[in-house]
Amino acid sequence: MLEATSYAGERVAVLGLGRSGLSAARALTAGGARVHAWDDNESRRSEAANAQLSLTDLYGARWRDFAALVLSPGIPLHHPAPHPLVTAARDADCDVIGDIELFARENPPGKIAAITGTNGKSTTTVLAGHLLQAGGMAVAVGGNVGVPILDLPKVSGEGAYVIEMSSYQIDLAPSLAADVAVLLNLSPDHLDRHGGMRGYVASKRRLLERQHDGQIAIVGMDDAESRAVYDGLKRAGRGDTIAVSACGAPDADIIVVNGHLLDRRNESSDAVSLADLRQALDLKGVHNWQNAAAAYAVARCLGCSSTDAANALLSFSGLEHRLEDLGTVAGVRFVNDSKATNIDAARRALSCYENILWIAGGRAKDTSLESLYPHLPNIVHVFLIGEAAQSFAARLDGRIPVTISGDLESAIPEAHTRALVLGASNAVVLLSPACASFDQFNDFEERGNRFKELVKALAALHESKGVSPPGGGAQ
Repeated sequence: MLEATSYAGERVAVLGLGRSGLSAARALTAGGARVHAWDDNESRRSEAANAQLSLTDLYGARWRDFAALVLSPGIPLHHPAPHPLVTAARDADCDVIGDIELFARENPPGKIAAITGTNGKSTTTVLAGHLLQAGGMAVAVGGNVGVPILDLPKVSGEGAYVIEMSSYQIDLAPSLAADVAVLLNLSPDHLDRHGGMRGYVASKRRLLERQHDGQIAIVGMDDAESRAVYDGLKRAGRGDTIAVSACGAPDADIIVVNGHLLDRRNESSDAVSLADLRQALDLKGVHNWQNAAAAYAVARCLGCSSTDAANALLSFSGLEHRLEDLGTVAGVRFVNDSKATNIDAARRALSCYENILWIAGGRAKDTSLESLYPHLPNIVHVFLIGEAAQSFAARLDGRIPVTISGDLESAIPEAHTRALVLGASNAVVLLSPACASFDQFNDFEERGNRFKELVKALAALHESKGVSPPGGGAQ
């Protein structure tokens, strides 16, 4: 654990006692601050009390007695309206920051790579850590994925922190200047928390704008919004910018062409494939090839050799709930992509397979499905769940066969039965919801785990009946 010493001897409020909030409270306490913790959720308060944290009802606090409010990223900072305690803290001139800001103020030894974007952040973060470790570097990976940043082990000056950052975390870390900052892509997401797309893009862009001279920005070129950010950096005279693309951007520095990774910055390498990403079974799809290009760029910027980084791409094991292959049941493959919580993430998944029995729906962030239409020929039937079922059905009916299943318990056997009836070769039941999970689940992990449980039960049922072919069963 890292100690947060910047408020030693001062009163600090911590609001939100999930993983990052508890981590911040512990680090502040270890660093000598007088911590007053609170969460609007009673069960979270009980967990904090059991962890021996001092609880204070911050709604009755005298904010002029506090130096800072450390805010969990899920709590509104600006939009649709600031949390009342954020407003109270600001009125008293308290710092309003997050756990990553506490980390930045410690100025820890080691390089920092910070990775953001709408989709692919977690995969790229973990993949970059994997490449650096393969190159012999001591690496700590966390932030918005896995371990909260203040719970990471310390690394030496020769090591690196590789951290995933959401837009919320960027807003709460004003002094973080990453040695390498990555913007993967931009598409509409969390717009209610940023007042619209312009505010969302501005939040992501700040990660790059806060860098100092000599620090490197890596930007994806495969969507219009990210390209505009790249163009803006170049107009501002940023020469330390690396462009990556898996879709043939002619001016990109690191590209993927027909699955082959090329680094155009090396004069001799343009015609030589550094890695054939088609052999990387857990980096399926063009979107993952761009993630791989970005992770490779991070590794090279932090000192990993080209050979070590490229070779390690092929040994990467994918992340749970992200195009996670669960095996087959009676010849039908099941894929868990529960992390696809927006339209663009689902679009990427739908481009990876043919003969798809698609399970989609939940709490919609956006009901404009036009970007999915080019991939509808890959889909043989869609099974809709959750709050978005009716609105999605209205937009898809007449284009592809639609069934409103309501929930996973119905959708999975319906999709499996339909695949068997159709007899389509290489049929894939794909959970890629294009929606948040909060109408039926606590988070995308719970939704993905429920999908996996139901697929496992379906496999057991078929095996007990003796109908699973050789090699079948969810494996």
